[in-house]
Amino acid sequence: MMNWPRIWRHLWVDHRKASRLFPPDVVKRLEQATRHGEQIHRGQVRLAVEASLPVGAVRRGMSARQRALEVFGLLRLWDTEENCGVLVYVLVADRAFEIVADRGIHARVGDAAWRAISDKIEARFRRGEFGDGAQAALVEIGTLLALHFPRSAHGDDRMNELPDAPVFI
Repeated sequence: MMNWPRIWRHLWVDHRKASRLFPPDVVKRLEQATRHGEQIHRGQVRLAVEASLPVGAVRRGMSARQRALEVFGLLRLWDTEENCGVLVYVLVADRAFEIVADRGIHARVGDAAWRAISDKIEARFRRGEFGDGAQAALVEIGTLLALHFPRSAHGDDRMNELPDAPVFI
């Protein structure tokens, strides 16, 4: 059965609409939040914002979670020294938010912690607070990663392996 409201939403939301939700000043704040977090932990965090899915993917019922898993691979977040990549994925058309963590981090953190962060942020997205919600997520994830993957006091941690700027798909 076709989900026409979802299909129309994905047709209607384009990159321009998404960029209005994440204007340059917000993008800069999100990049700074990612950079700050990576100064206190060894994780590699990427924020990916996608306006909408192709109609064929929507017709097949692709979920935000399924797409987030694809994007995790496309951005090579699995290819970090300590398996410590974390994707923060935003699908604007669905007002959806997903966190995908590599096995090195997920083994230490677990589903409950990711779900708690996701639930709080999804509530902000439903209120239309995309920039502030994404920033809050990055800060919370940074704090969580600092507990499980803290930076070494000796300064021998690997350099930043992935870009800190949000990626728009």
